[in-house]
Amino acid sequence: MASRPIAPAPKAMGGRPLSPHLTIWKWRVHMAVSILHRVTGHALAFGAVVIFAWWLAALASGPEYFRFFQSIVVSPFGAVVGIGLSWAMFQHMGTGMRHFIMDAGEGYDLVTSRRMAWATILFSAVATTALWAFIILGKGL
Repeated sequence: MASRPIAPAPKAMGGRPLSPHLTIWKWRVHMAVSILHRVTGHALAFGAVVIFAWWLAALASGPEYFRFFQSIVVSPFGAVVGIGLSWAMFQHMGTGMRHFIMDAGEGYDLVTSRRMAWATILFSAVATTALWAFIILGKGL
């Protein structure tokens, strides 16, 4: 068992424990989804800005370039980007709800926190699959 590192401090104060680093803690699912919440938020913001700016530039550049933009969007590459952004949206939404529940003071025990974290992953996978099944099949649920 590892002992906590002690910071050098004046003898009058005694040794103070340092903040633990990520190498000390064992990775858990609730830690990963908390970090995923930040990552997906940044990905959504960046993706929205880039795609919107490209769409506006394509509109302003004329019909030929706009057709090129549309061909990229409906290509397999565009589908992969769309699936990735929709997964990021659902993951961000799920972890946002998890954080909202925790901000209300609930779900702090380890079992509930772990279950809610797994639920966000399951929700994002199921919702992304359902959305793209709806898009590809072109039928309502």
